[in-house]
Amino acid sequence: MKSPFNYPLFCCLVILFSFAANAQKKSVASKEYERPKLVVGIVVDQMRYDYISRFWNGYSEGGFKRLVKEGFNFKNNHYNYAPTSTGPGHASVYTGTTPASHGIIGNDWYDKEIGASVYCVADNTYASVGTASKAGQMSPKQLLTTTISDQLKLHTQSRSKVIAIALKDRGAVLPGGHTADAAYWFHGKEEGSWISSTFYMESLPSWVTQFNNNVPQLYKKPWDLLKSEKAYTKSGLDKNNYEGAYRGEAAAVFPHDLVSLWEANGAYDILKATAYGNSLTTDFALAALQGENLGKGLDTDFLAVSFSSTDYVGHQFGVNSREIEDTYYRLDLDIERLLKALDAQVGPGNYSLFLTADHAAVQVPTYLQDLKIPSGYFDSKVFKENLNTYVADHYGSEDLIENISNYQVFLNRTLIAQLDIDLEDIQEDLAQFILQDPAVERSYTAYQMWGEEYTKGIPYILQNGYNPKRSGDVLFVLKPAVISYSKTGSTHGSPQIYDTHTPLLFFGKGFKQGASFERSEIPDIAPTVAAMLGIAFPNGTTGKPLTEVLE
Repeated sequence: MKSPFNYPLFCCLVILFSFAANAQKKSVASKEYERPKLVVGIVVDQMRYDYISRFWNGYSEGGFKRLVKEGFNFKNNHYNYAPTSTGPGHASVYTGTTPASHGIIGNDWYDKEIGASVYCVADNTYASVGTASKAGQMSPKQLLTTTISDQLKLHTQSRSKVIAIALKDRGAVLPGGHTADAAYWFHGKEEGSWISSTFYMESLPSWVTQFNNNVPQLYKKPWDLLKSEKAYTKSGLDKNNYEGAYRGEAAAVFPHDLVSLWEANGAYDILKATAYGNSLTTDFALAALQGENLGKGLDTDFLAVSFSSTDYVGHQFGVNSREIEDTYYRLDLDIERLLKALDAQVGPGNYSLFLTADHAAVQVPTYLQDLKIPSGYFDSKVFKENLNTYVADHYGSEDLIENISNYQVFLNRTLIAQLDIDLEDIQEDLAQFILQDPAVERSYTAYQMWGEEYTKGIPYILQNGYNPKRSGDVLFVLKPAVISYSKTGSTHGSPQIYDTHTPLLFFGKGFKQGASFERSEIPDIAPTVAAMLGIAFPNGTTGKPLTEVLE
């Protein structure tokens, strides 16, 4: 007997499955390009990677722990260039490339064309906004490439709103890029105000003025420990020989009476070198969220926040200080406050966030010496005198050295040509002489940076930081744990691993949960965020998207 075949029913089923498949494809496609309402970039100035694990037990559940547990943790994240300092760090995070391309080769550098030092964001063609001082005369004109926030602006026909915030001007200006709606930084002294530049606006918004009138003065109070003294087991003794006291302070110990130290330390400027500076930054970021209605528009907005006080505290007291431990416990609570505000305003799952640092830091060498660990100090004054004496004796002129800065030697190219000295020869000669300094580990010439293509190690790191038009003629690297700094407090700037190893956390929409020990590099951040957003990479990008974290 012939089995019945219902042809009309078959056709209906085919059409039905066809519609379902197409709907599923459309759903997948729409999900792929469903962007977050807000991207938040956080840079913690001078944060070493080990601060996550070292202070872990003292953190709350809603700050760093939430980011690690609910986000993605790249545990082997590094800067791939030197100098490791604030200006280059912020530029590299947001441009997806290194100083070799974006041009920010230091916080300041010697400009070979004008024969003078220039600051990375200074621009006297613009006026200050919010202060009568020159503190607002800033712009990103020295930045040679676009940022991830610039690309977002280009993608949305400038409908996205971009706001950048930091106590330091360079920590706000560089992340904001060339197209930010606003960049704000904190001007201390007697004013204690968040300010900007006419590059962005002609006057401060009312919400900023209101904030300046009411909030900063609340932090003029003593800085004491957040927790009981016995809870501070991840730092050295409070009283030691490795920390620098504030001006007018008998010893660098808690509590720090900021009220009595106020005038001697630049009034509101002292807040920058305390944990309160991060809290003030968080307060301002929360005010910006509301005042600018971020994450509420049809297009993705961008908020860049840099916590600068961690760097000031590290420089003042060192990485093993009780002040650093307390600062990170308080920062943890500030991050928790920020996350709660984002949840409330934008909604959990509607925003994407990354957290990293602009560089790390070295242990105080005097502390290491007391532990019999090789370390020391570099005397830049003696180094300069020796170098000048050498060129005078060997080349007959004391004027061949124009400048020494950022561990680079700049030669007087005009005089070298006049004296008919071969440039490559004198570079090699000085590089060999510099190696005789007991504090120096290695040296390289500009010709080596131009002619070789290094792929690993210190030479690779130096080459990524070398910009042919802006960098010097001879580069040198100090031995591990040898620094050019005071005998108290700590610093950074080298290509050594203690300065390059920084945290990298991704959290929120578009990012997976997990962790990786695979090496990631700072220029990978911007293309990863761009890939998540489905927009073009910054135009100088040399990093790669970190596919492990992308959904």
